[in-house]
Amino acid sequence: MSADRTESADRTESADRRESADRTESAGPPRDATSQALSADLGDGTYLNPVLAADWSDPDVVRVGEDFYLTASSFGRVPGLPLLHSRDLVNWRLIGHALQRLHPAAEFDRPRHDCGVWAPSIRHHDGRFWIFWGDPDHGVFQVNAPDIHGPWSEPHLIKAGKGLIDACPLWDEESGEAYLVHAWARSRSGVKNRLTGHRMSADGRELLDEGKVIVDADRIPGWFTLEGPKVYRHDGWYWILAPAGGVETGWQGALRSRCFFGPYEERIVLEQGDTDINGPHQGGWVRTSAGEDWFLHFQQRGAYGRLVHLQPMHWDTSGWPVIGDDGAPVRVHKKPDLPREPLSAPATDDDFTGGRFGRQWQWTANPRDGWAPRHSGDGLRLLCVPTADAHDLRRQPNILTQRLPALPCTVEVELELAAQRPGARAGLTVLGDAYSWIGLERGPDGGVRLVHRFGEAVADQERDAARDRPAPDGRARLRIETGAGARCRFSADTGDGFTRSGPVFAATPWRWVGALLGLFALAPEGGGDPGSALFTRFRITV
Repeated sequence: MSADRTESADRTESADRRESADRTESAGPPRDATSQALSADLGDGTYLNPVLAADWSDPDVVRVGEDFYLTASSFGRVPGLPLLHSRDLVNWRLIGHALQRLHPAAEFDRPRHDCGVWAPSIRHHDGRFWIFWGDPDHGVFQVNAPDIHGPWSEPHLIKAGKGLIDACPLWDEESGEAYLVHAWARSRSGVKNRLTGHRMSADGRELLDEGKVIVDADRIPGWFTLEGPKVYRHDGWYWILAPAGGVETGWQGALRSRCFFGPYEERIVLEQGDTDINGPHQGGWVRTSAGEDWFLHFQQRGAYGRLVHLQPMHWDTSGWPVIGDDGAPVRVHKKPDLPREPLSAPATDDDFTGGRFGRQWQWTANPRDGWAPRHSGDGLRLLCVPTADAHDLRRQPNILTQRLPALPCTVEVELELAAQRPGARAGLTVLGDAYSWIGLERGPDGGVRLVHRFGEAVADQERDAARDRPAPDGRARLRIETGAGARCRFSADTGDGFTRSGPVFAATPWRWVGALLGLFALAPEGGGDPGSALFTRFRITV
């Protein structure tokens, strides 16, 4: 796809798409106070990075008419391939997902937190949206749809193999050829620091050759861990924008060649310099209808995951891109020259209207029928799923999660435990390589008690974080207050006001994934109805 020849659409069609996105964003309010507070828009014509202050890992972006669409890695969470929409590159809203179940389905019936969908690329070609990604254990997949809201095709495996990651297609409008480039994960293939290119069929369903290494970064002095390629055609050159040097400490590179298969020359076009924006790593280039160039990339921030930054971009006299402030990331900058938009960010709050949960929630594995039964009233009813391993939340497929904001915040939810089975439990958790949760549990005497537990990264059994206390009505308001460094303070109200519980817990990421907020309901195995728990009024306040 050429950035110079983005498909146009008239203002009426763009408005229709936007109205449709507004209707389908979430079961909760589309622009609640938290979403406005999380907006990066400073309201004076400037913005503050990150523009997405949560774990939207490995972002890629495309423009269609006046609309911008972004997708990101979703790893082992379901639904996958989030779809975000913006009209100004600063205010974003989550409008859906392109992948309803992970494939192969049997592989993702259990949590595989760091596997699944790695570093997708989104493009618009021949009247369709296309998303390609690499699953490091299975190969390169693609899905496509005539409209951003779907229906999206079933995942199609275009190249099978281990270690194939970060796939990106190119439909070359000048030559009429189609190509694919991907990187390698050494953990699966023993290979890294190189990019492989293929000729691809025009319908994006098959590769037409065995592939060729088009960039071997072992031959580039000082470069290592080259990955995340995004390929473009611009100004008579084939361009690959790709990071190297490692996620936390690396840089963004640009490579160009007159031929897709090389040879390529390279240049570092964005690096941390004297700023506090480490990385900066992996993203996508987009050109606005006004002719401005912008680059979206991520910054690794520990337990918060990979936060998305927006950088200005221009071309120097020798034809190379210059990103940020002369190659260094900006923190505050003038917004793109686009019409002003309402303050917004992906939704967090949820009233669970009509028993449904909003688009911001994802399961930790492919869901099964009955985990969240629909009902006529408000509130999220979760089945207390029977399990033999209820004492380690990291192994449970039925945790309903959303991203932890990278800002100090207060998370609250109301819980009623209706399950009568002894040992049934439900609660609110901060979930990562280590985790902690607070909630309610049915005791052997039939009473309900407030419990607070945690699981260490190296342990497979959780421990008490505080002494249990009675919850005589079987209800509680649960709260997590997060501070600097993702340090979390838990508290609960069982009818006599909020009381703090246990010591401060420092949230931790998974290997590639930031910490998650989660709701869950579990029960020990046994006969009879396991029962359920009802969650109401989920709020995040910043």
